[in-house]
Amino acid sequence: MTKRNGIVFVIMLLIGLGIFYWSFRTVNLHEFAQDLRQTNWWWLLVAVGAMVIYLLLEAVVVKVFVNDAHEKLSWKDAIRVPLVEQFGNGITPFATGGQPMQMITMAQAGIDPGRAGSILLMKFVVYQGMIVVNFILALVIGYQYIADKLHAWALFVILGFLVHLAVIVGLLLVMYWPALTNTLVQWLFKPIQRFKPDKATAWRETVDAKIVNFHQESVRMSHDWPALWRAIVVTFFQMMVYYLIPYFILLGLGVSHVNVILVTAFHILIVMVISLFPIPGGTGGAETGFAMLFAQFLPNAALLVFAMAIWRLITYYMGMFAGILAFSLSADKIERGKE
Repeated sequence: MTKRNGIVFVIMLLIGLGIFYWSFRTVNLHEFAQDLRQTNWWWLLVAVGAMVIYLLLEAVVVKVFVNDAHEKLSWKDAIRVPLVEQFGNGITPFATGGQPMQMITMAQAGIDPGRAGSILLMKFVVYQGMIVVNFILALVIGYQYIADKLHAWALFVILGFLVHLAVIVGLLLVMYWPALTNTLVQWLFKPIQRFKPDKATAWRETVDAKIVNFHQESVRMSHDWPALWRAIVVTFFQMMVYYLIPYFILLGLGVSHVNVILVTAFHILIVMVISLFPIPGGTGGAETGFAMLFAQFLPNAALLVFAMAIWRLITYYMGMFAGILAFSLSADKIERGKE
């Protein structure tokens, strides 16, 4: 982890602490202490376990794509990929840092950068596709409530859907339209060519070779339907487990008479909206969205703030801390020549 990444991580921690402090400032501490005594910590552990399962299932998807290329990735390295992704997403605007950090992690394991890029883009396309599918289901269930009660958020929800749909289309164009990829690379190399022409020429040859490998792998994976369908099914269940986390938190806080489908739909909509906030982790927007949608399920402000804090600790900060740990682990070199 670079010094700059560490600084951003500390800044995000401080901002998060500031938000928690601001949220708790009006909470009745006596009332909050009584609520804590009635908390079912086992359900909160289930929520933590759901996040762990979410990360492990993403590691399964990584192995599905890598091992299908007749290379065997160790479980340790497969698990490092989603953990590092969590950290990268958490410290960068619009979660843009996750992909490069996954690429570095896979390269450390000995996977060719062109192949790694193709695998990561295919994984990301599947993930985005499942987001869109789940969003459509959530839209049918929860949009009317948002449109009636939270008018401004209805626009954010639709905009979030369009952004994710555009991302999928853009990624597919990059994967299967070599001319577009070459054009984008040519634009990126223009400033390098101006200041360091010799290095630009040498680097361009290497990059061109990786692009060829990238497109070959993209075509090969898109025709490997068994691996693709396995990845789709695992990703769908991965996201369902993740979307259930607020439901487990509500159960832990004694809210038993709640519609699990509605709670899951609200979480899907929150995740969709968070992606529009340029601040790393959607900080500020995430907490506001959770409070606005889940206030109806909780009897007082103390429990609402507590639920929001637990949700952010599990779904955001827990992944970043795990990502830091993953960075400290050395990579195992990939085994070649095995099915």
